Amino acid sequence: MCYRIGLDKSSLDVLGVGSGGGEVDAHILTLLQSTCPSVPITADIVEGSADLTDSFKALVAKTPNLQKIPFAWHLMTSENYEKQVKAKGDIKKFDFIQMVQMIYYVDNLAGTIAFHRSLLKSNGRLMIIVEAANSGWDILWKTYKKVLAVDVITEYRSSGEVIDCLKSQGLRYEEHAVPNAFDITECFDPSSETGKRLLNFMTAKGSFYESFTPEIRAGILDLLRNKCSTEKDGRVLFNSDLSCILVHA
Repeated sequence: MCYRIGLDKSSLDVLGVGSGGGEVDAHILTLLQSTCPSVPITADIVEGSADLTDSFKALVAKTPNLQKIPFAWHLMTSENYEKQVKAKGDIKKFDFIQMVQMIYYVDNLAGTIAFHRSLLKSNGRLMIIVEAANSGWDILWKTYKKVLAVDVITEYRSSGEVIDCLKSQGLRYEEHAVPNAFDITECFDPSSETGKRLLNFMTAKGSFYESFTPEIRAGILDLLRNKCSTEKDGRVLFNSDLSCILVHA
């Protein structure tokens, strides 16, 4: 992928949207550098959290190869970045745009995809990484959407919704599976602090045990064990598969 993007390019312009602390962006920028060592790279970063942007800047400061890349930092949401770009009219185009685990937080999925795809240069790619359809996350959040999708995330989306959106817009794309799993055995021990923290994380609540009725708690735990996970050697492994979707310019 990196080779195709950098093919016959005199420079590479990269946009990260909702980049968080920058771990994935840093990895991809490093891959682009190693694949196209003679091609200068620029990076624009859109992130709404000042704390996460500071973490990304700190990562750049301690990573010598990233210090060779000029970064432009846009401390704002993707929606505000879109408004700013449209208002200025001076639109910078990109060879590669990455949206990693952020599509859950946008109000208008179709509009967000269409706008960012419009920023691609010829032969460019928009990469969307999202939780896979029928993964444990997808099953959990859609089964219990009435009690889970009520705070920061109000409409849960997996790769299924993204693919449907791409098809409806007639866009060319390719999808790559990213198998992933993690151990949630501790979730089924009410006395386990690790289990409590995992349940808080998976339900996006401050306290799993205080946020839901006993019936809902029991239902979620049953779903996690029997529909969202597999058991191996006595451990419960949650299906956390991801999907990497590459949208063509």
